[in-house]
Amino acid sequence: MKKYFSLVLFAHSVFALPFALIGFFLGVTTTENPFNWLKLVLVLLCMVFARNSAMAFNRYLDRNIDAKNPRTKMRDIPAGKVSAKEALLFVIINCILFILTTAFINNLCLYLSPVALFVVLFYSYTKRFTALCHLVLGLGLSLAPIGAYIAVTGVFNLVPVLYSFAVLFWVSGFDIIYALQDEDFDRDEKLHSIPAALGIKNALNLSIGLHVLSALCVILPVCFTTFSWVYYVGVAFFCFMLIYQHLLVKPNDISKVNKAFATTNGMASVIFAICFLLDAFLRTNYNF
Repeated sequence: MKKYFSLVLFAHSVFALPFALIGFFLGVTTTENPFNWLKLVLVLLCMVFARNSAMAFNRYLDRNIDAKNPRTKMRDIPAGKVSAKEALLFVIINCILFILTTAFINNLCLYLSPVALFVVLFYSYTKRFTALCHLVLGLGLSLAPIGAYIAVTGVFNLVPVLYSFAVLFWVSGFDIIYALQDEDFDRDEKLHSIPAALGIKNALNLSIGLHVLSALCVILPVCFTTFSWVYYVGVAFFCFMLIYQHLLVKPNDISKVNKAFATTNGMASVIFAICFLLDAFLRTNYNF
């Protein structure tokens, strides 16, 4: 189990999982649907199975590319810690478990489960033919809040869609920053990425633009839902962390990419979700 956790970098679940909780409790607190522990567990399991499938498939598909890249040659499959067959079997098992779990939530989740799997698995192919691969990754993670909301309510709604767009632009922006490390390698191997296509400076400018859109998408829900000052604290912190990561990474210095990618964005999503959940709890129980 430990080697599979390493294969899928389980700790990176911190990016999308908090937004899944936001979608779930948005459905509970703004509609007449009651809180249900079983449904929450099922949503969390779906998140785990979908992410396991996507990450393991990416490692499986990119195993030969990773072996050539000095930065990634020690990943589990190139390093021989996990075989390609084991990784593919792990993907298949998690895909099956994901679909089975959605069947216990509601029919809409079940019907949409193949679409969700297609998006998160298809991302792994995109770097082979389009520099927009970062946006496809963002799209995959953006399914978390709207998917969790649908699990509770069985319907779509504008506010969780706004959170999905926030995730789409946020993840796309920080994935561009992360890809700066492989700019030269991607060009040499004829792989597609924004840094390889536009260069570091232009890639960072595009990342800034995407993060501005992400900030707008976490602010816009206040036009459609009542929030207390606690939510605004969360928005302010999220936006500050978006700015901070761009202060860490400059066109002439990308040495702090990992700090900007993992630490900064992990804190942004967790603190923002905590503020959202605290706001929902205080408003629901104390008319705060």
